[in-house]
Amino acid sequence: MKHESCFAMSRGLWLAAAVLFAVTSARAGDPAAGAKPAPAAGAPRPQAAAATAQVAPAAIIGTIQQELDREMATLGKADPPAYFMSYTVTESNRAAVSGSNGALLSSSQAQSRWLEAQVRVGSYDLDNTRKVAGGGGDGGGYGEPIPVEDDAGVVRRAMWRQTENEYRAAADALIKIQTTRDVQVQTAEGAAPDFSHEKPNVSYTRLATMSLDRRPWEQKTRVYTAFFRQSPAILNSIVTFTAQAANQYQVNSEGTKLQFGDVHYRLELYIQGKAPDGMDINRYYNFDWTDPNAAPDDKAVLAQCAILQKEMEGLVKAPLVEPFAGPAMLTGRASAVFFHEVFGHRAEGFRQKDINEGQTFARKVGEQILPDFISIVDDPTQAKLGSSILLGNYPFDDEGVAAQRVTLVDKGMLKNFEMSRQPIVGFPQSNGHGRRQVGLAPVSRQGNLIVQSSKMVSNAELRRMLIAEVKRQGKEFGLLIDDIAGGFTFTGRGQPQAFQVQPLVVYEVFADGRPDMLVRGVDIVGTPLVSLTKIMATGDTPEVFNGYCGAESGSVPVAAAAPAMLISEMEVQKKQSSTDRPPILPPPAHDPQATGGQR
Repeated sequence: MKHESCFAMSRGLWLAAAVLFAVTSARAGDPAAGAKPAPAAGAPRPQAAAATAQVAPAAIIGTIQQELDREMATLGKADPPAYFMSYTVTESNRAAVSGSNGALLSSSQAQSRWLEAQVRVGSYDLDNTRKVAGGGGDGGGYGEPIPVEDDAGVVRRAMWRQTENEYRAAADALIKIQTTRDVQVQTAEGAAPDFSHEKPNVSYTRLATMSLDRRPWEQKTRVYTAFFRQSPAILNSIVTFTAQAANQYQVNSEGTKLQFGDVHYRLELYIQGKAPDGMDINRYYNFDWTDPNAAPDDKAVLAQCAILQKEMEGLVKAPLVEPFAGPAMLTGRASAVFFHEVFGHRAEGFRQKDINEGQTFARKVGEQILPDFISIVDDPTQAKLGSSILLGNYPFDDEGVAAQRVTLVDKGMLKNFEMSRQPIVGFPQSNGHGRRQVGLAPVSRQGNLIVQSSKMVSNAELRRMLIAEVKRQGKEFGLLIDDIAGGFTFTGRGQPQAFQVQPLVVYEVFADGRPDMLVRGVDIVGTPLVSLTKIMATGDTPEVFNGYCGAESGSVPVAAAAPAMLISEMEVQKKQSSTDRPPILPPPAHDPQATGGQR
């Protein structure tokens, strides 16, 4: 089952929230060097591929290169031969501070290094990664931890172990693939090679470092979560601050040698409540920044806390919405997630080749799939949009290919896909979108998905157009979807080609001029080919959704940006709900009978 899930919330906060909510609610969710083989005839020479300032390579680059040369000299002549080998070391210095309900929950900082090896046997045309019915697709993964110190002997020994494991698994997989392939019908999409020839990249940029005093953030998490104690509607609050300096070193047998890194800071606010009918209500907001001097001040954070509290108090009392199909307006963040789920996952290149995928867009290049005023690009080279950072920004992907801006849709017409080094028919090269979570094999994934429109109006005018469309259809109301948690989509051939987007704040907008009414309990549902054609117009101000997207290669940071959007027909269904009653007793600080409770 292909089920891709994307959420603004980081995995660490999600896990903390799941554990704590079980308490506050009745509901218990990484010798000698051999000669390096000569490059193939016609192969391009390695080039420096980054425009940023170059520095001397770290010592570990030389260690990896030395061991790679030794191993490739032997395995390149084995039976079957290893035609490609790659090593990645990811090092992380990560600090995390978490508070709950006015007190410090945890505070920690850790350093780590993870080594991953990839060995491909066979040839660029057919290797051990090919997916066939009943098996195949072994592309490496996992790896093992290595010391954070530059001990060349330990690193090379770990590489040797990983290489041995990867080569044996790859050789076994290739035999099975060759046998199976002889007795199966091959699809047109499956005729593409298994791995693309790419220009080697050589780039050494400054390593990311981080120096952090956690004590101020420990106090901030106390203050921010204590703010929420004033409301009896809030059963639980969690605030998490994370700071991470991550560096990546890549060396492969084609000549690529890379080192690069980045620093990312995130503050997450999360509160939980429960409606009288048992429905769990969650509100969430996150701040992201890369400059340590750009952290939000207390005033900005507490102002957002106040907004979340007010929305929670309204949602707990809000009526449920019945299943509905009609006009809807999505604000920018909601619109961004809509495009990420409905379009973005289906534009990932490997899905056009995998025989288990629905291949929604595989043969639609050059066809109109969206209104002609919509264009979509995926640009991982872009670090910011306005004042917002974009989490899907990176210089090189996890296969050593430089990140590239790709026009996916031009004036409504499908033009391209997000490509890794897994070619598809008509698209033989990577465009720098091979991505993965540490420990998993890369596949083509989204980076920064940016929706552009030539039919823009102000958000106020878009709202007036919503009301006009409600009246034209003879409906009592339309929906205004103001914030969103995330969503998921099914892309596998064995399931309906459907998506589900999970709103947090929804209003009914009435045709007769009555005030908007806050409602709850709805999920947006639909199928992509139909839903994409229902867009009528967009607003003129793009908004950014930063989150973490989970798919076959794990959880990766992504961004989506889009303006508000008016859709002539959108279907919503009832949200899955708990039947557990709200707490029998009020919180201690809000119990008139209590004598020892403190706010």
